[in-house]
Parts: sequence; structure tokens; C-alpha cells
Amino acid sequence: MLRIGIIGAGENTRKKHIPGFRAIAGVEIVAVCNRRPESTRAVVSEFGIPRTHGRWQDLVGDPNIDAVVIGTWPYLHCPITLAALQAGKHVLTEARMALNAAEAHQMRDAARKHPNLITQIVPSPFGLIGDAVMRELLASGYLGELREYHVYSIQGNLADPDSPLSWRQDEVLSGFNMLTLGILHETLLRWLPQPVRVMAQAGTFIPTRFDPGLGVRRPAGTPDSVQAITRLPSGARGIYQFSGVVPYGTGNGIRFFGSKGALFYDLTADRIYGTQKSGPLEEIPIPNEKSGGWRVEADFVESIRQGKPVHLTNFDTGVAYMEFTEAVARCALTGEAVDLPLALEDEQTL
Repeated sequence: MLRIGIIGAGENTRKKHIPGFRAIAGVEIVAVCNRRPESTRAVVSEFGIPRTHGRWQDLVGDPNIDAVVIGTWPYLHCPITLAALQAGKHVLTEARMALNAAEAHQMRDAARKHPNLITQIVPSPFGLIGDAVMRELLASGYLGELREYHVYSIQGNLADPDSPLSWRQDEVLSGFNMLTLGILHETLLRWLPQPVRVMAQAGTFIPTRFDPGLGVRRPAGTPDSVQAITRLPSGARGIYQFSGVVPYGTGNGIRFFGSKGALFYDLTADRIYGTQKSGPLEEIPIPNEKSGGWRVEADFVESIRQGKPVHLTNFDTGVAYMEFTEAVARCALTGEAVDLPLALEDEQTL
């Protein structure tokens, strides 16, 4: 029996993790701890979880728990992960990995000191269905020499100036994480290497929002519009365009342009298009036998029971996308290009 404790049973945990773990034989969710007592009681009532803890530290220290699922906002991912590993627990943490790259490095370093424990980050859900097909196309040389790639997420969820401030716009809770920048960059890292140089700008079109907790409008702590230009080790260039305040022509996708062809993954519709000739792109089917999907809970349990390596998503990848996200934030603040890997000694200057 694998006994799991949950810290922060939010929307994704309720919709995905709890049903996912309960579908696996020999797995039991034995305890839960939410930020507020009434929220904890609501989860217990809804799912019949037998035990509760008033503090996350008490759940981590519970000797009757083998693995900890962290469903909190990013500000608690690092301290809970470090404590859980020290207590001998396996860890599955919600994305984004941490507040910043320094915390991500702490988490990875702690995981390396406990190689007998499984550490996994909930992966970006984008691109899972067509991942195998994209890998095959890129490995086959479909593009020839990669020259450019364009990553975009155009959304209107923040376009209404009267929409309340969310935790994602509170830098104390979310750190350097901006919009879906880290999520889509993680998807890209499945197919391309990490960039070596980043230039960026960011802005906030709606600078203040109503904070329901305080009952007043206050400054939004993260931008609602982000653009970045990157360079890969090969010299290929990347363009990133992210917005939360454009309610027209919305969507998410990645386009790849090479010397022999082009590929477009429509991440909203989970469809792949390509061409190796002039003219419009044509859809490339994703065969059922190659179609991927959500396997987070099953992968976590298999890694614990069978020693299966974690791919989606391991802490090394988490560090990479946290370094990239912070590089974008640094350049947007200073106006100076940032090289990767990130120099963490500059952290205190931000």
C-alpha cells in the first residue's frame, strides 16, 4: 500500500490527482491539509479522506505517509519539498516548480541527495497528445536546419479591468512566473534544447486590480503582456509572444521553421501541421497508438514502485524552465540581455 498525503487540494488536485490516484490499485490517500480549516473540511467531506492536519509541517512529519503531493501555490513548493525529502517522503509537486531559479536549484540539490526518493513536477498539459509524433518528426530531419521557432499564448482572461487579482498576479505567491510562459517553455523543452541567450520586455496594461482579501485595488505584481527573443546553441532564433489581455484571436501554439520544412503544433486543438514545400501547411495525423495523454499519477506511482525514471517532469527540466522564466523577468527589468545557464549570484539585486 502506497499512502499519500495532500497539501493544498485545489482545483487541479480535485479534478486530476485524487481521481487519478484512486484509480490505481494499492494506493490510498490518507491525509490532507489545506490553507484554511474550512477548506480542509470541505475536501474531507467531498472525498472521504480519513485524516486531516492543521499545518503542512505536521502532514510532512506523519510517519504513516509515504508520499506527499504538493498542490499549493508556488511560494510553498520549495519549503515543503525540502522538508518532505528530509522526512523520507516521495514528492509530487504542482507546477510551477518554485518562486525563482534559486529555489528550484535548492529543490534539485536536495533531490540529488535523496536518490532513493522520487521527485516529480506535474507536467505542462500542452503537447502531451502529439509529443511522440513531434519527437519523430524532429528526429527524422523533417525541418532540415532549424532556423526559427515561435511560441505564443494569446488569451483574454485578464482583459476585464474589473476581474479580481488572482494568486498568479501576486509576486509573493507566484514569484517570477508570468502568464503561461513557463508552461509553454516546458513543452518546448521536450523538443528543443534550452536557449543560451534571452532578451525580453514585459508590461502591465491593467496595473491595478481588486484584491478580494484586502477589499481594495492594489498593484498587479506580475505583467499581463510579455515578449521575448532567444538564441539556441545552434544559432536558431526564438520569438515568444504572451498576453492575458487580448480577447481576440486567442490560442496557444509553437511554430518551427527550418531549411527544408515547417511544423506547427496547435496546442489548443492538439493538432500538428507541416509542409516541406511551398503552399499551405497540411495536417499530420496523430495515430491512436502514438497519442499521449495525462499519466501523471500513474507515472509517479510506477516510478516509486518500479524505479522508472521521471521524464514528465523531472527537477532538471524544472530548473531549466525556472531559469528561463527568471531570465525573461531580469531582462524585462534591466533592459540587458541575459545568458543561460543563469548566474544566481545576481539574485539579490532584483
